Amino acid sequence: MNELELLKPVSRSFYMSIRLLPKALREPVAVAYLLARTSDTIADGSAVDVEKRIELLDRFARSIAGKEEAMGDDLAQLRGSPGKTDGENALLGSADKILQSLQNLSPEDQRDIRELLTIITRGQREDLTRWHGQLTALANAEELRKYTYLVAGCVGEFWTRVCFRKVQSFTARMEADMLELGRKYGRGLQLVNILRDAGSDLRAGRCYFPEEELRVANLSPDDLLNAPAEFLPIYQRWIAEARAGLDAGLEYSIAINPPRVRVATVLPSMIGVRTLSLIEESGLEALRTRVKVPRSEVRGMIASTTITLASQSRLRKARAKL
Repeated sequence: MNELELLKPVSRSFYMSIRLLPKALREPVAVAYLLARTSDTIADGSAVDVEKRIELLDRFARSIAGKEEAMGDDLAQLRGSPGKTDGENALLGSADKILQSLQNLSPEDQRDIRELLTIITRGQREDLTRWHGQLTALANAEELRKYTYLVAGCVGEFWTRVCFRKVQSFTARMEADMLELGRKYGRGLQLVNILRDAGSDLRAGRCYFPEEELRVANLSPDDLLNAPAEFLPIYQRWIAEARAGLDAGLEYSIAINPPRVRVATVLPSMIGVRTLSLIEESGLEALRTRVKVPRSEVRGMIASTTITLASQSRLRKARAKL
């Protein structure tokens, strides 16, 4: 199985990042991402009832942990369901092969990936059990920050641990510092996703903006469907927090010594910064139409970053602008 070919249709930017990594990093990172993307595809299978998706997600998590046999046949019911892309169907069909790829990695890589997926699948499971058909919101800011850690902040920690183990002269900074920056970076990227997808999430009955903050502004989750002006300060506060997370990502990337690893690490931040700019330009209109950086612009960012190898001086200038 070629992990990169499976990655390409489900995440073009991450596919490009992984391609840039040295082989020692490329394999465990690709397998970890494919497992996370597969579990996400299971959780998002809206054509299948929630209880069944929770059961399949739990079984997949046990398979990752090595506690259950292959389960490809059981995922067949999700393949071809409404809303699934060809790439997602290919992931579901390759689940057992991806699990086998995990088994073929070193014991250290298997340990790190399993620890990561334990956290991610817990966050995905909590998300499935949180919504009950009617539009509801997360309780408070802490609940939102916990969610962004469970599904993305932990990825920054994983990336850091793997790089410290496998990349010679990865950085001059302490591992604890890089773990904290990586955690903030991952959370910032997930906040960008939440802000970008806010409108479609609201229409699907999910409000990630804290009810506690909405109540202070005399708003309910239902009110947000009409993009009220009173919501703008709350929206802007979370944009600012996402931007702080991306700034941590730039600081993290600047600290990386090997150029190829630095390029692979900084690309998501650059795309995230551009996405936030488009969200800010759109204002509350972004709740009605999904904001997305054009693919041609993404290709241009990838090309320019790769050519310059994301020089640390250029990244410092980019961070100053941010």
